[in-house]
Amino acid sequence: MIEGSKFCMSAKKKISDFRDSQAYSIPEVAHYLNIAESTIRYWVTGKDTYQPVIIPASMGTPTLLSFYNLVEVHILGTITKEYKVKLQEVRSAIDYLHKTFRKPHPLLKHEFETDGSSLFIEHLGQLINISKDGQQGMRELLDAALKRIEWDSEGLPQKLFPFTHTEIAESPKIIVIQPGLAFGRPVIAGSGIPTEIIAERYKAGDSVKDLASDYERQEEEIEEAIRCELKAA
Repeated sequence: MIEGSKFCMSAKKKISDFRDSQAYSIPEVAHYLNIAESTIRYWVTGKDTYQPVIIPASMGTPTLLSFYNLVEVHILGTITKEYKVKLQEVRSAIDYLHKTFRKPHPLLKHEFETDGSSLFIEHLGQLINISKDGQQGMRELLDAALKRIEWDSEGLPQKLFPFTHTEIAESPKIIVIQPGLAFGRPVIAGSGIPTEIIAERYKAGDSVKDLASDYERQEEEIEEAIRCELKAA
């Protein structure tokens, strides 16, 4: 019985380590999340005297990010697209959460959805001196970002549904990034069909209708797969 328990604990640890291992280059993350590559590089490598706000899985050449890093970038990217928040202000707000919750990655725990996200916005709002309405707007964007994450029983992210539209409200949860499925590349949810393959066939001349028929998926799913890879499609 004890041996079985040790095995379960070991298995869970391996899953967590897998999600925290090197998986994505900075250009890949920029592509999947539609966030400027320079912004992501700034966050994970720092600049001049400013240290990173996200610690990447590997600081080598090239810098590589984990699935957990991908989710961190997703969360920060959602609010900073609208609000031009400085690096030191983001770091200060994250440090504040770190001291409050005693977690190495305070943005990644499911509990961040409750008290954590409110504290983050409140502290960040004080730092950048935005109005109460501005803080509410940030809160709504952060809520939208958190709703795109599926958490496991330990409160850690296991799936991410990236935004595929410029307008957040218009982005359906059709495309998913999940470690262990298609090497962690975007796929159509409920299938193992990589969006990259769909986009390649589309660029080669296959119609959305033909692709939907070939893969036995809805046309909307095919369109979202194409949009994920070819943002102007």
